[in-house]
Amino acid sequence: MAETKQEERRAARLAKEIKAFSKAHGGAEGHLAHIGQAGTRIVLVGTDGGWGDLVAKSYGIAQQAAEKAGLTLHEEFDGEFAAKVATGPYEWTRMAGIQVGGPSNS
Repeated sequence: MAETKQEERRAARLAKEIKAFSKAHGGAEGHLAHIGQAGTRIVLVGTDGGWGDLVAKSYGIAQQAAEKAGLTLHEEFDGEFAAKVATGPYEWTRMAGIQVGGPSNS
């Protein structure tokens, strides 16, 4: 959990962003993923399939933000959770561009 006032403020700001995402996407679920020294990524998946992410400086801050926002967290980003993500032409051509020399969309 966040321990200092600064960490509490960071968690509150992230919670506000999570709530805004959730409101814009008809609800949301999430997953916390360690990303090394950069901190913890809060992966968000909306009920409508929209997705995004936020980065917290620590796992504790990310967890506190998710709790403050009422975000349901998944232990793993497994197939069932990933299937809720809506991808469109941009994502597919971007992935193809990176992987097989297709258009990069940049």
